[in-house]
Amino acid sequence: MILYPAIDLKDGQCVRLFKGAMDQATVFSDAPAEQAQSFADQGAEWLHLVDLNGAFAGAPVNAAAVDAILGAVNLPCQLGGGIRDMATIEGWLAKGLRRVILGTVAVEDPGLVHAAARAFPGQVAVGIDAREGRVATRGWAEETNMDVIDLARRFEDAGVAAIIYTDINRDGAMQGPNVAATAALARAVQVPVIASGGVSRLDDLIALRDCGVALDGAISGRALYDGKLDLAEALAALKQ
Repeated sequence: MILYPAIDLKDGQCVRLFKGAMDQATVFSDAPAEQAQSFADQGAEWLHLVDLNGAFAGAPVNAAAVDAILGAVNLPCQLGGGIRDMATIEGWLAKGLRRVILGTVAVEDPGLVHAAARAFPGQVAVGIDAREGRVATRGWAEETNMDVIDLARRFEDAGVAAIIYTDINRDGAMQGPNVAATAALARAVQVPVIASGGVSRLDDLIALRDCGVALDGAISGRALYDGKLDLAEALAALKQ
């Protein structure tokens, strides 16, 4: 199981939100590329990047910060936020991103997900963000009546690399991940699932690792920044 340190970008800074609220952002670094290098130096194998402004704008906003990260580290990076057309997908992958994450368009234009996954095998993931089991889109600002598992099943045959499932109410809240919902999703689909939201300590990662179904990985942000989770220790535990 891979641990993906998260770098969430807002106004060019590295931040963490509380339950997805843009007005409740804590700034952890003014130099995202330096933060990326720090994670690399501690042994990270992947980085999870989010363009928060882009998620609301519907187009890349923090491109300069992402470019700086890609130039600073030799790690595979995945990026979500504001990626809603093929030209943006192609542009990011051409810059060296290993994987793009499609969230809003997975609901609004699922055909684009299928087309992108065919065009770029292994480089397209679906981001499913939810409150109380219902999918939210456009930077988590708009809620739908769509069930998480129903949406995930639409992409079973698309060839996507992973589904990144975020429980919004757990994100940044340091209250532990929604292990049961994540495991239920992983059992329901054949696509690899990455857990996101709520990882606050080593025990949370172990609970995900041992949830009874194999997960591709877990994303952690605030716990790493606050020092509640030691990256090297966590990486070692997940290899056991």
